[in-house]
Amino acid sequence: MATTLKVLRTLAATWFVTAFGMSTAAVAALPPGLLQQEGDVIVRDFHFQNGETLPEVRLHYTTLGKPQRDASGHVTNAVLLLHGTTGTGKSFLVPTMAGELFGPNQPLDASRYYIIMPDGLGRGGSSKPSDGLRARFPKYGYGDVVNAQYRLVRDGLGVDHLRLVLGVSMGGMQAWMWAERYPDRMDAVMPIACQPMQISGRNLIFRRILTEAIRNAPDWNSGDYTAQPRHWVFSAPLWPVILDSAVHLQAQGPTRQAAIDTYDRMVEAARKYDANDFLYWLDSSWDYDPQPALNRIKARVVAVNFADDVINAADLGMVKTLVESVPTARFVLIPEGERTVGHLTLALAGVWKSYLAWLLR
Repeated sequence: MATTLKVLRTLAATWFVTAFGMSTAAVAALPPGLLQQEGDVIVRDFHFQNGETLPEVRLHYTTLGKPQRDASGHVTNAVLLLHGTTGTGKSFLVPTMAGELFGPNQPLDASRYYIIMPDGLGRGGSSKPSDGLRARFPKYGYGDVVNAQYRLVRDGLGVDHLRLVLGVSMGGMQAWMWAERYPDRMDAVMPIACQPMQISGRNLIFRRILTEAIRNAPDWNSGDYTAQPRHWVFSAPLWPVILDSAVHLQAQGPTRQAAIDTYDRMVEAARKYDANDFLYWLDSSWDYDPQPALNRIKARVVAVNFADDVINAADLGMVKTLVESVPTARFVLIPEGERTVGHLTLALAGVWKSYLAWLLR
């Protein structure tokens, strides 16, 4: 049992470290014959909520399974999965996710569901500042990301109703926004490792440390650089450090030298990022404030957080109160234990998939 838990923790760390740019994660072996496809949807004349526009926006996606249609031609088995801040749609294909969710008789059995995994606006294969516009790329917010996801699902893939919207971390916040903006477009919503309220407190402060490290770098040049700014990466390890658990970090750096080596690996990982992209990722939460519109939600909701996740601190008690103000919602707080690794527990679907199965009944 201890060995199994150690492996799970290592895989969760690998999932996050991959999202942080440090390695290439293994992709789970999917069931034989399962259809996996990738593609791009081009949205013309895309209007951002701050008034800026782009003549076209590219939205990349990965899908598993096949759409099933009713007699009227409407897709009836679509599921939308939304990744975290530093991830892409393929974040859901690592073993601790796909190996627990998409196989036969698992909660999102891909022989039954049509699973849509977009790369959010500003990330992966979708349009982003590093494509060439740099800091001239429109200052998007979560609302623009959700709008782009909606256009991808409805206009690009022809899906007008979702069986489920599930998101982790940033994706969980966007799942709350989906539930409010399009209350009749889904049956169920599962936000994981997030809060239905403005980002504030510790969560905002650590983000601000990182964004200001970029903006104040001597070679930042207001984002119009030709070589990547060099200094902000020394602050970048704050990101994985605050999202991991103290227990797992101690295991990674049990001695002074091991801890320094871990920090150095994190710095090297950050060098693989484009500074503009990273800055936009963190800044894009500026418009996130679902709390006033929670009463619009009609879908069934199961919101899952983890007791050892310090950026969604359970001891503040706010999330439970907000979630339970929604008549169709249930709040689940998974206690700290051998199976949890702080915020990164979101990557261990085996820890929370029983609640997903309950939601889909």
